[in-house]
Amino acid sequence: MKYAVLVYETADDFAAREDLRREAYWGGHGAYVAMLQSTGAFVGGAGLAPPHAATTVRVRGGARQVLDGPYAEIKEQLGGFYLIEAANLDAALTWAERCPGAETGSIEVRPMLEM
Repeated sequence: MKYAVLVYETADDFAAREDLRREAYWGGHGAYVAMLQSTGAFVGGAGLAPPHAATTVRVRGGARQVLDGPYAEIKEQLGGFYLIEAANLDAALTWAERCPGAETGSIEVRPMLEM
């Protein structure tokens, strides 16, 4: 079954992408991807630009509303995602705990719906 592994990061995590900690940040995610690929669990994924680059669209009463920024101002924002193949939720959760973002942010695991 396929799962989305959603990586929620703090403002400090987003900063680590570009400051002196960037090598450790990107190295950790690169090693994680390599581990997923070596076991055949990697389906896809991507990092996302920081929340200030987001644009949110809503349609209310048939009219489009466009707002700069993420849909919600919260402590942790969606920083990226992995799509993985795992035998079951327990296996997906094991992959989630290995994600570098789990040590400073939060990792959400959701089963993918077949479309």
